[in-house]
Order: sequence, then structure tokens, then C-alpha cells
Amino acid sequence: MRTGFNNEKYITLQAEHIKERINRFGGKLYLEFGGKLFDDYHASRVLPGFEPDSKIRMLQSMADDVEIVIAINANDIEKSKIRGDLGITYDEDVLRLMDIFRSMGFMIGSVVITRYENQPDADAFRRRITDMGIVSYLHYPIAGYPHDIDHIVSEEGFGRNEFIETTKPLVVVTAPGPGSGKMATCLSQLYHEFKRGIVAGYAKYETFPVWNLPLTHPVNIAYEAATADLDDNNIIDPFHLDAYGTTTVNYNRDVDIFPVLRSTMERIMGECPYKSPTDMGVNMAGLAIEDDEACRRAGEEEIVRRYFTAATEVKRTGSGQKALEKIEILMNQADITTNLSPARSACLLKAEMTGGPAGAMVLPDGSVVTGKTGNLLGAASALLMNALKGVSGVDDDVDVISDDVLEPICHLKTEHLGNTNPRLHSDETLLALSVSSSTNPLAERLIDNADKLRGCDAYFSVIISGTDEKLYRTLGVNVCCEPKFESHRYYHK
Repeated sequence: MRTGFNNEKYITLQAEHIKERINRFGGKLYLEFGGKLFDDYHASRVLPGFEPDSKIRMLQSMADDVEIVIAINANDIEKSKIRGDLGITYDEDVLRLMDIFRSMGFMIGSVVITRYENQPDADAFRRRITDMGIVSYLHYPIAGYPHDIDHIVSEEGFGRNEFIETTKPLVVVTAPGPGSGKMATCLSQLYHEFKRGIVAGYAKYETFPVWNLPLTHPVNIAYEAATADLDDNNIIDPFHLDAYGTTTVNYNRDVDIFPVLRSTMERIMGECPYKSPTDMGVNMAGLAIEDDEACRRAGEEEIVRRYFTAATEVKRTGSGQKALEKIEILMNQADITTNLSPARSACLLKAEMTGGPAGAMVLPDGSVVTGKTGNLLGAASALLMNALKGVSGVDDDVDVISDDVLEPICHLKTEHLGNTNPRLHSDETLLALSVSSSTNPLAERLIDNADKLRGCDAYFSVIISGTDEKLYRTLGVNVCCEPKFESHRYYHK
């Protein structure tokens, strides 16, 4: 819980650096936005003090100069690709993003459908957003992309794409997820701008890896763990080292594509303004770290969380073994084990002593509370109640919710709703607590202190239900589960 990152300094530095880059290119910059533009909880976990909405707040500080273009791959529309963290398709997420950006006062320029080849679902999506009054453009697959520079930078390549009309100095190109064609969109726009005699530039905003932290820094290793399924690797930027004699960190895909990008920009602009992938970036996160030890610890904790996430995914689906093995290697590099958090050993000990599923959580003051499976509450519910008591100063042995409140809910579940398990999930327990708060001041106190659990780590001896995990994440609690199920069944919800 120790703060290691100066969020306000970051916002100020970042805005200043982007404005400087706009001026460098004569007043027009296409900014490819990698990662999440808002709700960046990974960054807030590994850089304690980083606010999840920092990047969007930074853009809000210069909102009058910003317009946003959202890119979506036509093939992702056709395959109904899902955002795993939200459970919605990419095309639905485009609409969600537009609503959010508009509510924050940003100008939403348009939507660009990339790699368009007359896909029927892409056509349907375009008709749908046109009816909503949303302007859209089509960009096409380019044969030989990204290596055939002569073809790419020609009328048959970028020239075939529709030119996206923009009016603001800073055009942020973002997307629902990776593989949406953000970089190609930016480069295509540069081609068309220069054809029209307009000077414009390109830059990339990618928070991780942090270029001015060591390759082996836990914050950078945590990024590799987070992208283990994409097979990204942090590496020393050889172009930057050769040009400046300075060691910086980038990731393999940007380094691999840089020679091609450099040649493309030379063909479009006459010369490439960048000597390295690091030069392309506009990320100031490393300069806002004020307590390196706190960030190191946070990075180590995130690596372990990613391990348990990958391990439970392998258990649930049977896939992802390669990603899990990579994270195990990263843990060895960081010299950490799965027992980094005291909550794990407390959780496993509680499960051994009670003979049933159990959980444990590290509270903001560093103390550890546990929860066990009972007759009326599951382990996740019991742990939630004990954690709320802990942050509210209520003794663990005090019954805040009486059995008279819990038992009718359990009866409803089994006798009328067809459930075989009478125990309350954590969301049901929180509702019961809320009902009790009208007559019980202690229950009201627990609810009032629920926000204090944000950022805490919870460990469980088994994989908890999706319902419980969703509630914990809504409260901002980081969840890790041992990769095993509570019961020996073939199907698990």
C-alpha cells in the first residue's frame, strides 16, 4: 500500500511531452495509443500511486486540441472477438468507448474499419453506426505489409485507404484491443497528409515496458508476465544503444518492426525523425517514480498474481500452458516464489485446519484475516465479512448479520431457485449486510468502509465462483486462487 509513484507529476510531464512532440511536427501529431486509455489497473498495481484514469485525465488537460479515432479490425467484427476483461465483443466495445469519451468532453472524430474485405458483419456494423450518425472509414489489407515498402507507400497501398478527415492538432488512435491496425492507420494518414502538403508526425504512447527502468526491474518483468500469452519479450533497444550509447528497454515487436517503420517514414516524409523505437515513445512514467523500492515490491506481487491467473486458466480450460511456463521463468528471474504474499500461507493453513475451502486477505495495515466455509457462507463470503470487520475496527467474533437474515436467503436459493448449494455468494452476503444496515449500526459501518479493501490481495485455496470473483474485482480486491476445484466434477461454473 506504500505509494511509489507521483501521479500529478506524471500527468504534467506527459502533457508537456506530447505538446512538445506536436510542435516538433508542425502542429499535427497522430498518436498511437497502446494499452488501455483508461481503467489501467495493471499500471495502478505495479506503480502504486498511479491512478487508473491517469492517461485520460492527462488528455483532458488538453482536450481542446484532441480528437479520437477508434480503429477496429473487420476480421475481429466477423469473428465476434470478445474483450476478456469485459465479456463484450469488440464492435460493442467501440460504442462503449465512444460513449465514455464523449461523456468526458472529447471530440470523437470517427471509426476506421481496418483490413476490410467486404466482410458481411463489418458491413452490418458500418450500417449500424452510420444510422447512429457516426462517421466511418475503410482501410484495406495491403499485400506485402509491412515489409514491401514500395507497394505499401504507393497509391495501391496506403493510397487506396480512405483518408480520415481530422481537425485537431492531436489525433489519438485507439482501439478495443491489440491487432486492430492502429499503427497502419497512423502511417496511412501520414501518407495522405503529406500528399496534401500537410506536415504531420507520428508517435507511440505505450506505458510498458518503462524505457528508463532496467530490463530486470520487477515492474518491467511484470509487463512480460501480463503479456505472456502474446509472447512479448522485453529487450534492450539496440537502435537506441547504437545511436546514443544509452541503454533503454523496449519490447521485441517494436524493435523488430522499427527498420520497416523507419523505411516507411523515410519514404513518406523524406527522412525518419526517429533513430530508435524508444525515440518514438512519449512515455514519462519512469520519471514519476519516487519510491523505487515500493514499485519493485508492487511489481513482484503482480508477477505472482499473473502466475495464479495463468495457472487457474490452465486448470479451467486446459490451454495456456506455454504462458504459465513463461511466467514461471520470469518468477525465477525476479527471484520470487508463489509464497511472496503472507495471505497464501495463511489461506492454505486455514484450509488444512478446517478441511474445507478457505481464503485470506492482506489488509491495508499489513495484517492478515482469514475466512472459512460455513453452513451459511462460502469461503469468499466469510473472508469478505472478516476483511470488512478488520478495516472497520469490529471484532472478528461479532455477528454483524444474524442468522435470521441469512437463513431465509439460503432457503430461497435451495427451495425456490433450484440451487443445490445453500451458502451465500459474496454479492448476496453484501446485499444481506446492506439490508441489516438499516437497523444495525455495525453493518452500516462495514459498508461505509468497503472502499478500504481496494488494492488488497486475497488468496483462496480453491478456484472460487465467477460470481464471487466478479464481486471482489468490483471492490478492487486482487484475487488469486490455487489451481484446483472445490469438487470433483467435469463441469464448473
